Amino acid sequence: MKSLKIFLAIAAFTFAFTKANAQFIKAELQVSGLTCSMCSKATEKSLRTLDFISDIKPDLNRNIFNITFKNNVPVNFEKLNNKVQTAGFSVNILKATYNFNNTTLNNDMFNYSGYSFHLVNAGNKSLNGPVALTFVDKGFAPATVAKKYSGMKPASPGAKKVYCVVI
Repeated sequence: MKSLKIFLAIAAFTFAFTKANAQFIKAELQVSGLTCSMCSKATEKSLRTLDFISDIKPDLNRNIFNITFKNNVPVNFEKLNNKVQTAGFSVNILKATYNFNNTTLNNDMFNYSGYSFHLVNAGNKSLNGPVALTFVDKGFAPATVAKKYSGMKPASPGAKKVYCVVI
């Protein structure tokens, strides 16, 4: 009986560890429209209400928020964008680091928490470990960048949304 308990504990730990591998770890969020430290504080305060954010470090010189995500808590980029807009600003650039351990690419796409991510420039690259992804969709990138990639979003049945990202 004791060995069964030990086995179950090891199995649970292994499952939790592998589940945690394939997830977003951190992000660099550049916000446009910030003109003062009060604007930055309002945006930071709004972002801190999101349950998947562990820590935020603002860089006032570059209007960037370095965000660390909580382990095992799904990241919702729509909520992130909405919080920035609610504070009265907009996302200019979003770069998020995803840990590709235990992630399968299918036609340059991967799924995460009900969302699909299309790697526009993946080619035949083998992805493993943490990789920085830059979002190129409208609302997450400058208009000229979003326009360049607007026709590259494939259909993904069953996904809540498809995001286009570049490496």
